[in-house]
Amino acid sequence: MSFPHIAALVVAMLGCVTDLRSRRIPNVLTLGAAAGACGFYFAEAGFRGLGWSLAGWLVGLVMFLPFFALRGMGGGDVKLVAALGAWLGPGAAVWLALWSALAGGPLALVIAFSSGYLKQAFSNIWALLMFWRIAGVQPHPALSLETPGAPRLPYALPIAAGLVVTLWLR
Repeated sequence: MSFPHIAALVVAMLGCVTDLRSRRIPNVLTLGAAAGACGFYFAEAGFRGLGWSLAGWLVGLVMFLPFFALRGMGGGDVKLVAALGAWLGPGAAVWLALWSALAGGPLALVIAFSSGYLKQAFSNIWALLMFWRIAGVQPHPALSLETPGAPRLPYALPIAAGLVVTLWLR
């Protein structure tokens, strides 16, 4: 396993710890990890390496930015995927985002079921789809991360799972 893969795993684990403890992923972790990746790749391959790392960061950012814009995901989660993308590069950042999304669905179902929120969650999804059908895809005024009583998913966990799968399949 290479240094960038180990660094990405450490960043993901730290993201999980902070997300579980405080439901936040600090900027010092995400932006620091992205800067570290850019510095590492610049030292390894000059501007070409820096560009590759920045492309991975940008792809990671773009993949989850729509969910943030629709108020369905926190900014720390988006920045965590971007930071990991900076370590992995653009191609792997796409796979990281896809595997993270696939891991997030079942985890969300488990959390909703265990908290007694599953029926309400499906009702909210239906309401959101109907809202989008009428108003177009935009944030729903009443359904967001701030919805009272809704259980919060520490999304760093599925991101870490997506990272492990991405590295495993490389």
